[in-house]
Amino acid sequence: MTDVRFGLDTFGDNTVDDAGTPLDQAQVIRDVVEQGVLADRVGVDHFGIGEHHRDDFAVSAPDVVLAAIAARTQRIVLGTSVTVLSSDDPVRVYERFATLDALSSGRAEITVGRGSFTESFPLFGYDLDDYEVLFEEKLDLLAALRSEGPVTWSGTIRAGLDGRRVYPTTARGALPVWVGVGGSPESVVRTARYGLPMMLAIIGGSPARFAPYADLYRKATAEFGFGDLPLGVHSPGFVADTDEEARDVLFPAMKINRDRIGRERGWPPLTREAFEHDADHGALHVGSPDTVAARIADTVTTLGLSRFDLKYSAGPMADSHLRHAIELYGTEVIPRVRRLLG
Repeated sequence: MTDVRFGLDTFGDNTVDDAGTPLDQAQVIRDVVEQGVLADRVGVDHFGIGEHHRDDFAVSAPDVVLAAIAARTQRIVLGTSVTVLSSDDPVRVYERFATLDALSSGRAEITVGRGSFTESFPLFGYDLDDYEVLFEEKLDLLAALRSEGPVTWSGTIRAGLDGRRVYPTTARGALPVWVGVGGSPESVVRTARYGLPMMLAIIGGSPARFAPYADLYRKATAEFGFGDLPLGVHSPGFVADTDEEARDVLFPAMKINRDRIGRERGWPPLTREAFEHDADHGALHVGSPDTVAARIADTVTTLGLSRFDLKYSAGPMADSHLRHAIELYGTEVIPRVRRLLG
């Protein structure tokens, strides 16, 4: 428990200034860079940026933004809170992040997943009917590329490889690749089969509900001969000076974000009652440093985690609030969690 690592994730949600005026996406991207630099300065272990291709998120090329952060940081690990592998090419993904690894002196990692949004499929010419096979075959190829040696591979969704290598290679011999899993047993077992670390995306409900998936992953990795591999959780939340302030700042922005997605997917509007219930009993790790630390420590011990990533942004929040949350997370929440776990 004392070796648990702590990260922050953002999807580059469009933000506002302190007066509530929306900022243009170019400014949002520059602000995400500053947030990553701040996270490094206050002692956060990992910083992840998600990939989206829609107008309510500013970041469609996380590796480019991460490269800017790499140039201004010294120790923080830089990766993706999701790379939508299904609509990308595994060779190009590996090359881009091997380049980031060089720029950051060995601090790059990738978290791949199918993603919870589908805009990238028509944008890049993929058929949603191939949703399953696209991810399965591309994950298979990406796992093979991690050897950084000659790769021979064949599939149905792209041209095969016959003894080909990818460049640049990394100084450490392979890039860390995590697989983001939403909670299906098949996804858990597939991740274990490749011997890759798993990141559980817990965005609703009690984290304890995911204990069977954590147990299945550990059992499967042992049966496949990989032993004890890292297991992490990505979950939403927010930190402010008090519980009341944290909830009052987060709720209106989260409601805007959730209600827009809900209209697209047929969900009911987010109510304050549902928000409060999730903050008290569910996946929302929101509140003062003491409250958030206690919630994170409980999630870590319940699931036996080696890593916890807090998605600290949700909807059109003010950059000043996000930076304060990062500072509190690094300087107050993480030390409190370590003491609780110790």
